[in-house]
Amino acid sequence: MAAKRRGRISIDRNRYREYMNVAQHFYDAAKDSVELEYPTAAGVLIVHSAIAYADALCIMLSGQRSSGENHEEAVEILESVVADSSEKHTAMNQLRRIIEEKTRVSYLGELYSPSATQDMWKRLERFRAWALKLLTR
Repeated sequence: MAAKRRGRISIDRNRYREYMNVAQHFYDAAKDSVELEYPTAAGVLIVHSAIAYADALCIMLSGQRSSGENHEEAVEILESVVADSSEKHTAMNQLRRIIEEKTRVSYLGELYSPSATQDMWKRLERFRAWALKLLTR
């Protein structure tokens, strides 16, 4: 059983692959939704894919992930476990911008615009490329 601590949950580091697989499933479904012109569905899936990639990295590097609904905690954990670099700074900005859109795309009861979804998609592609470099080395 995993132990909780300050907004974090401990998880066996080997499980990062499971989270990476979930992230890929969300990514594939987001891509399909973009292509089918369902921007709201795509936006929600983009957010969840980014969060799952962040969780996979946190688990692989520290054996922990965020335990709550506050996804900024996932960003904070990830920032604390990845070595500083300009790539890290850029990737973290992409992740933050995606998470900032979570409330707008998920909870406001409005259809998300195709242009906003395209912006999120570009951010996910950038963050995902960086995450996969770390996850597959």
